[in-house]
Amino acid sequence: MKETSRTLLPSLLDNDFYKFTMQHGVIKLFPHAKAKYEFINRGKHHFPAGFADALREAVNGMAQLRLTKDEKDYLAVTCPYLDPTYLDFLQGYRYNPEEVLIEQHGDDLSVHIEGYWYRTILWEVPLMSMICELYYELSHLHHISNDQISAVNKEKIEKYAALGVTIAEFGTRRRHSYGVHSLVVQALRQYGGDTFVGTSNVHLAMKYNTRPIGTHAHEWFMFHAARYGFKMANSLGLEHWTNVYRGDLGIALADTYTTEIFFEQFDKKFSKLFDGVRHDSGDPVVFAEKTIEHYRKMGIDPLSKTIIFSDALNYEKVARITEYCRDKIGMSFGIGTNFTNDVGPEPLNIVIKMTETLPEKGPWIPVVKLSDEKGKYTGTDKMLHLAKEILEIE
Repeated sequence: MKETSRTLLPSLLDNDFYKFTMQHGVIKLFPHAKAKYEFINRGKHHFPAGFADALREAVNGMAQLRLTKDEKDYLAVTCPYLDPTYLDFLQGYRYNPEEVLIEQHGDDLSVHIEGYWYRTILWEVPLMSMICELYYELSHLHHISNDQISAVNKEKIEKYAALGVTIAEFGTRRRHSYGVHSLVVQALRQYGGDTFVGTSNVHLAMKYNTRPIGTHAHEWFMFHAARYGFKMANSLGLEHWTNVYRGDLGIALADTYTTEIFFEQFDKKFSKLFDGVRHDSGDPVVFAEKTIEHYRKMGIDPLSKTIIFSDALNYEKVARITEYCRDKIGMSFGIGTNFTNDVGPEPLNIVIKMTETLPEKGPWIPVVKLSDEKGKYTGTDKMLHLAKEILEIE
């Protein structure tokens, strides 16, 4: 029986920017590496009958996506740090649905991805967004009207403007749907003024003439730990990033192996070279305190640096963080689900994480993440224990 296909995504660029920036780095540095990813249903959501078939159809449809000439020209102008050879590669890139295994047992969904890292790195975000969209569609859960969506986001961005902060939209992976996401970015762009500084979604950045925003994700450091060891993961991950981007894309993710370990390895060279750090787990004010103390210890004015806060933010959290950080350190905020899935139905609590890597030759190696919240740990118990033992984490 021939498998059917249905395209849910409008563009190859309907993905988070950091997936492309990491893909560029992987192609340059680790072209032989392989990776496995796994869907994790943190919220224990129940998927309706036939969900796996619908998702399979959507995944098959992704093979039709192509980078257009206009999109390639946009990337060349907007992101000059991406090599022309990479843009040529991306123009020829095609999603391979055979890299994705989808199964359903009752209301439990299983999704696994396997292949060369430089290829499979693009699956995570669009797969999550399609899982969300299909869940609401097949469960017959409807969102508020389009006019209400625009009005709600107009009100939100105006409240953030009154705080005097800058806001980016980071909600691709757990959005309600592409249609809702597009309406949200349109409203933020229309009413945000200087407060709205961009979106992590490259397609929507191009569509609404705003900045694509992002650098790297946890998987960059998780791979480095598997390849070079836990003690070298942060320092070599940062070193390789600077070798590829030479000072561009200078926000470092701090919490893959806890913030404490990160700052031990974030020496004066990295502290001066990187524009700032991103917070993604744990208490944001405690993180800000540690970051300010770190820069002062390095003899660097914290006001010359920026923290990007991106952990499950809403207005109340942003207001609390702003009150602490103002006049102490630069700050900006990346808000995801609270923009793109605050439209009626409950947002899904789901992730897709790298689980193993084969750096070059030899056996597959399990990878782990030890963030500042134990609930966000990922990996096998054996490897988590090993990482904590090596890094001397309680």
